[in-house]
Amino acid sequence: MPVSVEDLRHLTEARCAIETLVLRQAFAHGGVGWESNVLAAHHRLERTPPMAADDPDRVSDEWAAAHGAFHLALLSGCPNPRLLAVAASLRDSAELYRRWSVPLGHENRDVAGEHRAMLEAVLAHDSDAGAAVLAGHIQHTTDVLLEQTATGLGDTARA
Repeated sequence: MPVSVEDLRHLTEARCAIETLVLRQAFAHGGVGWESNVLAAHHRLERTPPMAADDPDRVSDEWAAAHGAFHLALLSGCPNPRLLAVAASLRDSAELYRRWSVPLGHENRDVAGEHRAMLEAVLAHDSDAGAAVLAGHIQHTTDVLLEQTATGLGDTARA
């Protein structure tokens, strides 16, 4: 699929709708085991250096894996495998865009704070806050990229 501003907007809209739905189901059905998994995944993410040692403008593979595991853990309390599969597919589709956003906007963004807020919502059993923080987290990445469209990510760019 072509990489484009329109695709990014559609993907973001779909991710916000689906992932917040899945997260709300995780809140409703996930128990202490789910909370523990989210806490453990967050601990790993928080302790993993985000940038590659050999290239400070590139996300480390270890952090990317920990980041993916944290987001997977957030949704893992949802009992609906179809929704989980759709969410995973959308997240996979967004990975290229996410990686592009890192060198463009990490100075003005507290990604660790966003992840911490998601964890705190889980531990507080606050599905409204969790859904809002997750949607904002997804949208922020898109906003960083959209601000940079004039410098390379145009409507006709291809992966």
